[in-house]
Amino acid sequence: MTAPDGALAPLAPSPLAGERPASPESPEWQRWAVVVAVHLVGIALWEIVVRVFAVQPFILPAPSKVLATLANPNYSWLKNTGVTALEVFGGYALGLVLGILCALLFITSRRLMLLAFPLLVTLNMIPKVAMGPLVIVWFSYGIGPNILITFSLCFFPILLTTIRGLNETEPELLDLVRALKGSRWQLFRYIQLPGSLPYLFSGMKVATILAVAGAVVGEFIASERGLGYLMIQVQASLDTPAVFMAVLLITGLGVLLYLLVLLLERLFITQDARIQ
Repeated sequence: MTAPDGALAPLAPSPLAGERPASPESPEWQRWAVVVAVHLVGIALWEIVVRVFAVQPFILPAPSKVLATLANPNYSWLKNTGVTALEVFGGYALGLVLGILCALLFITSRRLMLLAFPLLVTLNMIPKVAMGPLVIVWFSYGIGPNILITFSLCFFPILLTTIRGLNETEPELLDLVRALKGSRWQLFRYIQLPGSLPYLFSGMKVATILAVAGAVVGEFIASERGLGYLMIQVQASLDTPAVFMAVLLITGLGVLLYLLVLLLERLFITQDARIQ
């Protein structure tokens, strides 16, 4: 095939056999719809399996029986869920604030990093469940000790990822800002902070899972309220539907916290810079 001026025109590439043309990425609402549909199908299959095989409720209750426990006022679902939510979000917020502040201190002072960071690593290796009896002795029962247990689990992942993000700044950019007589605050505000946000949000996502686990562990050890405490009470009477309902509510709190982190990530970070 020739062009009008007599030169050979490049041939259009023909698709290979079996190769499909690239399709545009699905809209986000369709991806969320698929996620919701998968969960609904899983719940429907759960109900069908329990009914078809006549599984005893104390072994595996049907979703309908699990939802029916919400109508039982003896469980105080709203009150216990509020207590657990306060422990989850309170401990997470405390871990987030102190984790970022400690990371900034360590980046500012290398000597402090050398002295204090190894101690923090050692303290983080202590099993939090093993600290349960000491938590009771030191702080007694209540929401406060459970917030501290949640904080102890959330703090270290946020600290580590924030330090790494602040250290990942390209030296050429730092030299450029210094050459332009930029202040230390400008160096942090325009170079280090934006570069560390993807790492920070990565640690925040990990901490959401640990926050829920920390609150429940705290309620197992030293609590008189909350969903974890309720699970222990109803387990003694083999009230499996109530145990499942407590688990679902705890899971819902974790999902809510994770979605909040995703929303903040979308507001502060472009899609290409996010760490999946």
